[in-house]
Amino acid sequence: MSFQPFQIIQAMLLAATLLLTACQDTPAPDVTAKAGSTPVSTAVIAAEAKGFTAGQAMSARTVYVFFDAQCPHCTALWMAAKPLKSQAKFVWIPVGLLNASSTAQGATLLAAKDPVAAMDEHEASMQAKGGGISAGSDIAAQKDMVAKNTALLTRLGFASIPTIIGTHAQSGALVTQEGSMPTAALAALLGLQVPPAQ
Repeated sequence: MSFQPFQIIQAMLLAATLLLTACQDTPAPDVTAKAGSTPVSTAVIAAEAKGFTAGQAMSARTVYVFFDAQCPHCTALWMAAKPLKSQAKFVWIPVGLLNASSTAQGATLLAAKDPVAAMDEHEASMQAKGGGISAGSDIAAQKDMVAKNTALLTRLGFASIPTIIGTHAQSGALVTQEGSMPTAALAALLGLQVPPAQ
């Protein structure tokens, strides 16, 4: 029993490490699909995930982004993807990994009449260190959707957010990325044209 305080400290350090690795601002070293209990495929995500679309709704190019509403690196990716939305349909899929606000805010975004405008408002608040949008009422069904999205992310073998999954516009190959990236790197990952600097 003399090791109990040490074991508690070890558990706390492990939990802190897992929380920090769940939200990444830089790409994970390996950008290939990771093995999970469900093989990574855009078809599985299209069939099971619940998200909202930003960009060209009728685009042949669909990019799936698993994000946590409380993740500052997801905020950075939202901003980095904006210049590319004329070239692809980005489907933003909320998950709840970081805290209770993650699920409530993700559910609120799913329930919004205009999820893109709500996400813009949320991310502006996050950038200003305001904590994001307030949770809506009557969002139980959307909270269930966020929980299912979170379970899907885990089943696909990913542990970090944001997680980007799509197909390369030129080669058609499946591409995955854990962690945020700037616009030019995101365009390269997806085989899109880098927009001119503004």
